Amino acid sequence: MLSAARLDSILSALPRLTIGLVGDLFLDRYLELQPVGETSIETGLVAHQVTRIRNFPGALGTVMNNLSALGVGLMLPTTVIGDDGHGFDLLREVRRLPVDPQNIICDPQRLTPTYTKPMQPVGDKVQELNRFDVRTRAPLSDNVQDLLCQRIEHTWQSSDGLIVLDQVNELGCGVVTDRVRDFLHELSKRNPQKLIYSDSRQRLRDFSFGVLKGNRAEIAGAVGIDPAADLSAFHTAAAQFAAKTKQPVFCTIGELGTLVATVDGKSTIVPAPQVTGPIDICGAGDSATSGIVTALLTGASPVEAAEFGNLIASITIQQLGTTGTATPAQIRDRWRSIQ
Repeated sequence: MLSAARLDSILSALPRLTIGLVGDLFLDRYLELQPVGETSIETGLVAHQVTRIRNFPGALGTVMNNLSALGVGLMLPTTVIGDDGHGFDLLREVRRLPVDPQNIICDPQRLTPTYTKPMQPVGDKVQELNRFDVRTRAPLSDNVQDLLCQRIEHTWQSSDGLIVLDQVNELGCGVVTDRVRDFLHELSKRNPQKLIYSDSRQRLRDFSFGVLKGNRAEIAGAVGIDPAADLSAFHTAAAQFAAKTKQPVFCTIGELGTLVATVDGKSTIVPAPQVTGPIDICGAGDSATSGIVTALLTGASPVEAAEFGNLIASITIQQLGTTGTATPAQIRDRWRSIQ
């Protein structure tokens, strides 16, 4: 178990950290609707009535929200968004966090990635209706990639470590292009001791450097196994990744916790705290990431880092209808409750 002394040492060090982030930054927009809509005179269709709009940084922003709640001193996001209304709203929310936004590139040729989520009351519950997705389904231009690599190098020099989030499935259409990934690899060669932690939905197998993290489906897709395969297959897959990168590998496996593979060929499952009642797993992997990275940067072992990430995820999944976060006080309370 994560000791009280180690937990305190991690939490007390967080305000001194500067963490760089590279990847896909989205706007999560929640539209709260009235229970009953009105009928449009023009179309005869139901016109949903929005009573409140809630905006949050999503994707890379979900990690940032979690790092902010933990009390991390400064974040340096490096990304590309659009020069549009969604981008304006996104930057307004980002600036509420302990963030230096100078390396966020606003490209007028692109749309700001946005998930719009209508939320309709149904009895005493809230139902999410069909989501509206906005983003540019085309590769980044060469000029923007040039600028992006320059900004990444600046972030690399100014931070204690990097989190890389490859969210977009279409090849070349997100921030983490082949060229950006190759550039990150070159940075890792310059300083192999500095943390680069990468989480990729579709291309985890293309990362041959740094600390890797995936969930069960992402690890399975990367090595070509059934996501429902026996856990022994995931022990083998994670160990193979660790042997390739010479760094720890983390595989989140839902309520079971996190599988950790290390460079010595060993792997273990770090159990998650058990929770009761309704849960919402949206953003659970990103909250685990925030815990794993901050713990590693403060000197924790991979197993301790996985325990810290599990603690945070066990708190965030109990926050319904939003992508949750966890504060140091909540983490201490959860840790005490499982002793």
